[in-house]
Amino acid sequence: MKLFTIGFTKKNAEQFFTKLKQPGLRRLLDVRLNNVSQLAGFTKKHDLKYFLREICNIDYIHVECLAPTQDILEAYKKNGGDWSVYEQEFLSLLESRKVEDDISMEIIDGGCLLCSEPTAENCHRRLVAEYLQSRWGEIEIVHL
Repeated sequence: MKLFTIGFTKKNAEQFFTKLKQPGLRRLLDVRLNNVSQLAGFTKKHDLKYFLREICNIDYIHVECLAPTQDILEAYKKNGGDWSVYEQEFLSLLESRKVEDDISMEIIDGGCLLCSEPTAENCHRRLVAEYLQSRWGEIEIVHL
């Protein structure tokens, strides 16, 4: 099973959509809490769904259960929170939601987790990928 991840900030549309043209990448899994904000630019939900279909011939799915809560996000982003606290709270949230039981392996395989952070290092998309890998086993994670 292969799972990709990508962030859209610090990428223009050409860079973003070119990176998504990977062998085996079949769908973009939007794991953002807010996918319609002005800051999203070309990755606003409805525009992104259209661009993905037309440019990359891939599907779009918003997977809200893989997004942080507003409280967790604000404590980290707006209040200058500590990454290790965010990481612990978010992983606890995934456990409490039992996402490994609710998300289909078929959706994840060939999927690409989307969030805004330019790199996966301090982004919940990496935490989601590694969490699923720890629960399901053999998942190759590719950060674009």
